[in-house]
Amino acid sequence: MSEASNYWASGNWKVSEGKEDEFVDRWTAFLTWTKEANEGFLFARLIRDLGNPGHYVSFASWRDVDAMKAWQDRPEFAEYFGGCRALCEDMQGGGFALARAVDA
Repeated sequence: MSEASNYWASGNWKVSEGKEDEFVDRWTAFLTWTKEANEGFLFARLIRDLGNPGHYVSFASWRDVDAMKAWQDRPEFAEYFGGCRALCEDMQGGGFALARAVDA
């Protein structure tokens, strides 16, 4: 994570039982497309709850709000996002701006 970012897209995913591996594969395809086709994307991470294996949190770092918005407005976004969402009981997402950072 060498580039600093102040803008983030994030998701809180509750994946249906038995769909976890497929979800991770779809999320990986989604963010691989994001990396290859969207200027301003910096990096993304998907983390899994150790106490609840169907609960994931994702975050993607963006150069600026306009790049993040352009990503979300592309038709492919709806296709990839929908494929991930279809495997979930619940999903909450949003766009965020950095409020504070503490670095090593």
